[in-house]
Amino acid sequence: MSTGTPAPASGRTDAVPDGTGTEVLGAADIGRALTRIAHEVVERNKGVDDVVLLGIPTRGLPLAERLAARLAQVEGVAAGDLVGSLDVTMHRDDLARQPIRPIGTTRLPSGGLDGRVVVLVDDVLFSGRTIRAALDAISDLGRPRAVQLAVLVDRGHRELPIRADYVGKNLPTAASERVRVLLQETDGRDAVLIEGARGTGR
Repeated sequence: MSTGTPAPASGRTDAVPDGTGTEVLGAADIGRALTRIAHEVVERNKGVDDVVLLGIPTRGLPLAERLAARLAQVEGVAAGDLVGSLDVTMHRDDLARQPIRPIGTTRLPSGGLDGRVVVLVDDVLFSGRTIRAALDAISDLGRPRAVQLAVLVDRGHRELPIRADYVGKNLPTAASERVRVLLQETDGRDAVLIEGARGTGR
């Protein structure tokens, strides 16, 4: 998900990685984390009748699709009715400092968002600015009853008062390190890597 250089202010990059770095989660770990999150979503919301999963591209979308597949197995619903994608590009507060980004696709499940529980899905929670942009984007699309957040990795260093409701792995990091999430759908393998020198005692 990144090179070995410090992360930008947003903490995100979608550059195709070369697979180097220290692996902290493997494919089996990611699978177990998503299964656990799916069960937590069901338990917290007493089912998924009103639940919508919105994946934030790039890697949040395949994670949302995997969660939807697990929810469909547990609850006996159609996975496609649960999941959509949410592009946040035009709501970011760092557009002037970042390279030009192509506008992505926002696709809502049938029934829209009004009165429903929206679970935002992303790969890494860092500064919180991507999620702030996602909340702004949602406000343009409807009025959900509640918005929850599911992330595969929470690496800390929050700049905004944003907290995940569902976390696959809490991963304390130094600001100079970079967390890279690799997924089969985008990178050809499943793994979470950390790049950059790790301090002693970490």
